[in-house]
Amino acid sequence: MSRRSLELTPELMLRAYRHGLFPMAESRGGHRLYWLDPERRGILPLDGFHVPRRLLRTVLSGRFAVSADTDFPATIAGCAAPAPGREDTWINPQIESLFATLHRMGVAHSVECRDAGVLVGGLYGVALGGVFFGESMFSRVRDASKVALVHLVARLRLGGFRLLDTQFVTAHLARFGAAEIARADYKHRLIAALDAPARWEAAPEAARLAAALRALGEA
Repeated sequence: MSRRSLELTPELMLRAYRHGLFPMAESRGGHRLYWLDPERRGILPLDGFHVPRRLLRTVLSGRFAVSADTDFPATIAGCAAPAPGREDTWINPQIESLFATLHRMGVAHSVECRDAGVLVGGLYGVALGGVFFGESMFSRVRDASKVALVHLVARLRLGGFRLLDTQFVTAHLARFGAAEIARADYKHRLIAALDAPARWEAAPEAARLAAALRALGEA
């Protein structure tokens, strides 16, 4: 893995993403940022996304109110906050500020899950061409981040995206079909997907979204 200290700007971040690199801080309180370029890269195949039946029932039940791009700052703050088993994160205030700028530029997006109007889970990332670069997710109640991920995949499929980059593979993501591929393979797929004429679907028509969600259970 290659790591180099850098001074980041939103424009530099976008150029880096296009070349397969992504930034991280050493810790929540750390001031130094690095480019990461792992030898093995995590991806979640959009055509091979697996949704367990119990989770699909939760998604379709409407237990959570799910939206996109309605509260990006709160979503990234939730991802940066300590949680059981994750007392520290790589999202420092500079990272938060940079992604907030990318959101205002229309390239960083969030998916939010609310329960009785309270934000209880979500995720965020960057969309370029036909690639969604997933950054982080959080959950304050059972299944909230999983439901956000299912909604993300449904939106990406509706919008014609080709590649969902997860950076690394966790046990949580592996349950949905995430896998590691070699860096060279990832960059080959990245170049091809960046040229795809995709569009981010923040608020698709309800019937289209419901059909896309049901289709994930049939994959």
